[in-house]
Amino acid sequence: MVQAAHELCVDKLRAMLAARPDLASPAGGNRPLLVGLIGRGIQLSRTPAMHEREAARFGLGYAYMLVDFDQLGLPDDALPGMLSAGAALGFQGFNVTHPFKQQVIPLLDSIAPEAAAIGAVNTVVYGTGGSTTGHNTDCWGFAESFRQGLGIGPGGVPLRQVVQFGAGGAGAAVAHALLQLGAETLSIVDTDPTRAAALAAHMGREWGSGERVQATTKIADALAWTDGIVNTTPVGMAKYPGMPFPAEALRRQHWVAEIIYFPEETELLRVARALGCRNLAGTGMAIGQAVRAFELFTGRKSDMAAMAGHFAAAA
Repeated sequence: MVQAAHELCVDKLRAMLAARPDLASPAGGNRPLLVGLIGRGIQLSRTPAMHEREAARFGLGYAYMLVDFDQLGLPDDALPGMLSAGAALGFQGFNVTHPFKQQVIPLLDSIAPEAAAIGAVNTVVYGTGGSTTGHNTDCWGFAESFRQGLGIGPGGVPLRQVVQFGAGGAGAAVAHALLQLGAETLSIVDTDPTRAAALAAHMGREWGSGERVQATTKIADALAWTDGIVNTTPVGMAKYPGMPFPAEALRRQHWVAEIIYFPEETELLRVARALGCRNLAGTGMAIGQAVRAFELFTGRKSDMAAMAGHFAAAA
């Protein structure tokens, strides 16, 4: 069964590569670096354009493939087969997105320390003999976007109390980033209270303080006292319209951060901007995670401003 899944995924990847005319006769005869994004419902992703345009800036041959399990008709349990297929076909690595950021961890040979601390992986790099190492670039991407867009310290937004919606793979990375940035108290809300409690407990252990991070189901109380709100759920995407909490709970004194970037203006951001809240769009995290992932795949130090330009050009 495992071999059958591997062969199926090899066939799927080969068909995707064959559909790229630019890979048939690469310039100068040099084979481009092959990378991709594994996830579901990812056809609107701008990550391929960001990576390929940044590679062109360095003069690198580079092909970034969208490995959309929805479009390919693959079940979740084909994930191990896709990882082995990537190694067999000479891929440099994969980015990983919803719903696989946590599912992928037990399939890897090793995990970088920060990814282990976060408990989620969004970048897998192949090494010698097809070995796999998991990294997390979401955390750095969100933190860097936050520093640039909302600021910390004098002139920045307050971080005494923060409420985060979502406790999945992206939520784990954002929670870690918020604690790194100095959030004094972080309350985590999820449609699955058990998952919220698990993430709160994990972050409490990592940061040595169970009181600093907590799960809550009392949304109205949490929002009444919070400084800022972060949405790491899919709510707000075209497929899942709306807000993760009632709009009337939002106040002008709140700051609001999103990680969704398509659409760039979610319902949450629209309401926040109308109220005059300081706000942060999800585009910054999308750009920042791509910067770090590109460096892991190529060994070249990428540029945030250049990648932001690629992101805008791909709109």
